[in-house]
Amino acid sequence: MKRSNKMLSLFGLLTVIALLVTACGTPPATTEAPAATQPPAPTAAPPTVAPTDVPTEAPTAVPVVEIKIAFMGPLTGGAAFLGTEQLAFARLAVEHFNSEMSGHYNATLLEEDTDITPDKAVPVAERLIADATVLGVVGPAGSGQVEATAPLFNAANLVHVSASATRPTLGKGADGNRTFNSFFRVVPNDDVQGPTDGNFIADVLGAKTVYVIDEQSSYGVALADIVQATLDAKGVTTDRASVTQNDTDFSALVTTIKGFKPDVVFMAGQVPSQGALLARQLQEQGVEAPVFGGDGFFSQKDYIDDAGGSTEGAYASVFAPDIHGVDEAADLVAAADEAFPTWGSFGPPTYVATLVVLEAAVRASEAGNMTREGVLAEVGNTDMASSILGVPVAFDEFGEVTGAQFFISQVVDGKFKQVFP
Repeated sequence: MKRSNKMLSLFGLLTVIALLVTACGTPPATTEAPAATQPPAPTAAPPTVAPTDVPTEAPTAVPVVEIKIAFMGPLTGGAAFLGTEQLAFARLAVEHFNSEMSGHYNATLLEEDTDITPDKAVPVAERLIADATVLGVVGPAGSGQVEATAPLFNAANLVHVSASATRPTLGKGADGNRTFNSFFRVVPNDDVQGPTDGNFIADVLGAKTVYVIDEQSSYGVALADIVQATLDAKGVTTDRASVTQNDTDFSALVTTIKGFKPDVVFMAGQVPSQGALLARQLQEQGVEAPVFGGDGFFSQKDYIDDAGGSTEGAYASVFAPDIHGVDEAADLVAAADEAFPTWGSFGPPTYVATLVVLEAAVRASEAGNMTREGVLAEVGNTDMASSILGVPVAFDEFGEVTGAQFFISQVVDGKFKQVFP
């Protein structure tokens, strides 16, 4: 409490008087008692004054940390089935992240259409790099797009996590070193897919002759090379041809294939409607060999529904399982069925890739390094004990997901049915 200045002055005066009396000696005794000294009347205490350093308002709440990432995929063109499914699952991942991290973090997703061609992906990448608030990218979807954009992302330290690009050299180059430090993928590459497909064709289907087709893309050529090498090593007789993604008539090629008399026709393509066209024209010319496609053909609509029954008995491999039977994915399956009724195996890996980037951004923020470099480093530290894919998610020194495998399905009664493993 603050003392009164008047009170202090009175105490000082009494003290001085007492000292004077002592200095002059004791006064002579008197016969009358002295009058009682009355104590001074107390002065009123001053009102309490609030300290100036105490805030008068409640502390300000900690601001929500904003995270901006981008999606790159083919939303138009021949592979739009792939990109639209991926985007639907990327949106679900952001929605679920924001719900769980409400009040702490908020993610924003930029949505970029690249078709399936490298030349359309490059300007998108340049635009994202120029936006300094973009901390990570989900995609690109195709291997050719990654090849074209990865040098740009690498120079900018902008991490990009693909959910479907499978060319092996995107991770480990021919020199044995990592190709792009900023590139990761949550699916296995064609060093896994090629032998899986080739061994299945030779060992399970018992094929003795196989016609191999690529569509001259980075993805198609690499996968066809590996499948053909696997078949050759097994003693299977092969022949090879190339087409383009713009071809709309394979009748001349089918005539050549018919003369080769293959047991299986393997096509490494990214446009599933071309697989349906090939199957239909093979059927028209009486070629009974089934079409076997890589993951680019894993489309219910374009490869099965639009084929008019010609792909019945055909095959396709894919890098992710059907998550309908995965316990960890039950809630996501329900949400996906409502948001995007027709989906397959391209969406779930995209959901995982999106969470990989977002969770890395959270760790970077908590470490005080919410930068592109910080997020890139934390993606490399990813260690998901479980995922909606039914397997843990972590990366090796080349940015490759560890422990993943390819699955093979056959078209049975107009639906994909997993036949391996």
